[in-house]
Amino acid sequence: MAYQIQADKCVGCGICAGECPIEAISEGTPYSIDPEKCVDCGTCAAACPNEAIIAG
Repeated sequence: MAYQIQADKCVGCGICAGECPIEAISEGTPYSIDPEKCVDCGTCAAACPNEAIIAG
């Protein structure tokens, strides 16, 4: 199951998008993760300073 970004915690810093090895994260506030591309590696969640990314 793909990771998800919690809108209320995302500040749009972009750190997660820069860390995603398959470019599954799109810019915005909040950023969004494409569930079709996400391979559940968890790199984005580990990189997020606001703990806004959770396992779906």
